[in-house]
Amino acid sequence: MHDHAHCIARALAHVDATCAEDGLQMTPVRRRVLQILLEGHRALGAYEILDRLRAEGLGSQPPVVYRALDFLIRAGFAHRIETLNAFVACTEDTPGHAPAFLICRQCRRVIETPAEPAGGQLRRAAEGAGFSIESAVREAEGLCAECRAAA
Repeated sequence: MHDHAHCIARALAHVDATCAEDGLQMTPVRRRVLQILLEGHRALGAYEILDRLRAEGLGSQPPVVYRALDFLIRAGFAHRIETLNAFVACTEDTPGHAPAFLICRQCRRVIETPAEPAGGQLRRAAEGAGFSIESAVREAEGLCAECRAAA
């Protein structure tokens, strides 16, 4: 059984240690945005996050959430899920990792999984064409185990 409270506490402890080590400033709004992302293991849009911040009195304008998300992504604490135009907390503590995302089209749960850093077959195809990959988005949509079992 997944101990979600422990999962969140572990992630926040890692973030606090990384911020202290790298001299990054984790403001209360940035921390709360990260906590919101950690709460459900699902992708959230910026306006969903903003609604939560607004209800908690932490900000009511879109730039507040976008600045926090930008910081979290640059620091490696969150990822943007291109397919959903949404965001998830990073669940991997390895700096510079190359994740792939498995996205449930029904419940929007996002599972982060390690992927081959340079893209595997994609890298080989690029090399064959004389192309150098600088970034790649690895996202797959389908149904998670819970949604498949419920169907």
